[in-house]
Amino acid sequence: MRAIQVVVRRWSGTAKDLGMSTAEYAVGTIAAVAFAAALYKVVSSPQVRTLLTGVIKDAFQQVN
Repeated sequence: MRAIQVVVRRWSGTAKDLGMSTAEYAVGTIAAVAFAAALYKVVSSPQVRTLLTGVIKDAFQQVN
């Protein structure tokens, strides 16, 4: 019985903030999805699409 108490004391002291809990994973996932959605909206906007197309065309013209 004493050995079990020693093991429990050892492990309980080291297992304090070793990782995220389920709630933290959920909040992190929601934040990542929200950021991805905002980034998609920006990148797929007509202004950014025109800008990126111009940059790519300029790069191909300089290569040739």
